[in-house]
Amino acid sequence: MQNRQWAEAQSLLEQVLQQAPQDLASSIDLADALFRRGRLQASTQPLLQAIRRLPRNAPLILSLTQHLVARGEIVAARACLDLLALAPDPPAELLIAQASLRIASGERSVALALVEKALAAGANTPGDLHLHAMLLQFSGDIDKACAVLERCLLRWPHFGDAAMVLVNLRKQKPGSHRLGWLQEQLRQLPAPPGSPDESFVRAEFEYAAFKTLDDLGRHEEAWPALARCNALMHELNPYDATSEEAVADATIGMSVHGGRERESTAFEGPTPIFIVGMPRSGTTLLDRILSSHSKVTSAGEILDFWRQLHWAADVVPAKASGLLKIIGRHADIDYHQLGARYLKQTQWRAQGRDFYIDKLPANINLVSFIRRALPHAPILHMVREPMDTCFSNFKAMYGNISPYSYDLEALAHYHSQYERLVRHWHSAMPGAMLDVRYDELVREPAAVISQVLDHCGLAVEQACLNPERNAAPVATPSSAQVRESIHARGVGQWRHYAAQLEPLSRLLADQAAAVRN
Repeated sequence: MQNRQWAEAQSLLEQVLQQAPQDLASSIDLADALFRRGRLQASTQPLLQAIRRLPRNAPLILSLTQHLVARGEIVAARACLDLLALAPDPPAELLIAQASLRIASGERSVALALVEKALAAGANTPGDLHLHAMLLQFSGDIDKACAVLERCLLRWPHFGDAAMVLVNLRKQKPGSHRLGWLQEQLRQLPAPPGSPDESFVRAEFEYAAFKTLDDLGRHEEAWPALARCNALMHELNPYDATSEEAVADATIGMSVHGGRERESTAFEGPTPIFIVGMPRSGTTLLDRILSSHSKVTSAGEILDFWRQLHWAADVVPAKASGLLKIIGRHADIDYHQLGARYLKQTQWRAQGRDFYIDKLPANINLVSFIRRALPHAPILHMVREPMDTCFSNFKAMYGNISPYSYDLEALAHYHSQYERLVRHWHSAMPGAMLDVRYDELVREPAAVISQVLDHCGLAVEQACLNPERNAAPVATPSSAQVRESIHARGVGQWRHYAAQLEPLSRLLADQAAAVRN
């Protein structure tokens, strides 16, 4: 395995397991060897077989759990985590690792309890405190989250993760902001940065300064800080326009019919509702509105359909190249099996209700696969005015993901590919998804919510008009904002920076004109 001789490693590990079937480390290694050979489905089997004979070895069980999650075997992973929860006096680092995996499976309340137990057992790193604050934020305990982050920054003043989350928890106001302190930290940081890590930390503090200045209405000062942040992040995470366009081209060229679909009875049990669209288009608000209904709960932003699609196509995840392989195999996918696997791994999230929400904006790329695998599942497409959407992405600071969001030209290109897909879905699959317009939702909520509920087969409930009363955890960058009542303050915010955003406005206008012509 050290020499990447995966076939030879596989053969030897299979021999080991014939003689010692209880050897969990070898089962995990065999799964890795098969995974490296591109055999995703086969790599799952040694892991599932190992569950039947688990040793009393918490680190190995933890490793098994991580491997199961990566292959979409969430139900089996949760069983392993339940077993780990029985371990007496676990060390703090084991509790933190369990909490991270519970977050990955969407169990944020359980994760919070584990982190607090870990802190009581001695967990005391900046990352531990940051994780604690994030989980408090998701649960709505903003005051306690702020207190944790402030203590963290007293000890580690250059911990950018804490600075960035802290300014996001509340709107910064005169007399209570930390702008002077943030600017002092920036003066102390290496300039120019000497390494990617130093660049990332500096970008975080530039973002925190931008957010503070933006909240204070000091827009002329705010823009340079945001521009510096995004220039650093764009250098760290360059946008691959060629790959984005190749995926869109292949998706549009893919047949939306056919495949190894077979006649079957309707799926039973709770029904998923998919919310898709551009990031920062209002998907979280729609999620909170829907999950305020007595028959609906939210599973949050889960990767389950993406994972199950890779499994069904037997394609190892590899960003754009992996999706291109799946598209190339789309006619051979067993869509009934795909739907059944997805439901098996996710229906527990319904918590006894009839519907559960899968809110992953990026699933807009997978509408054809979702419709064929789960024809009974409603798909809601959140639509927001392009400048509002793009500016909201530009100022979001996602970290080392979403490379499109750090450059105006990249943003315009990414948005154009998104719009190409949307037009294709509406043309090739009429009625496959319901467009929900953000501007209309926040200005005429009763009418739009009634339409959305009717599309999902749900009766109107007054609670949906008051999502601010929804106490369920919410794990997105906008988790603090969506605990407010429905409002239209997010409409047109880009106009504060109209001059700086003129290149983006021109690019989007050119794209719209090209479509019309």
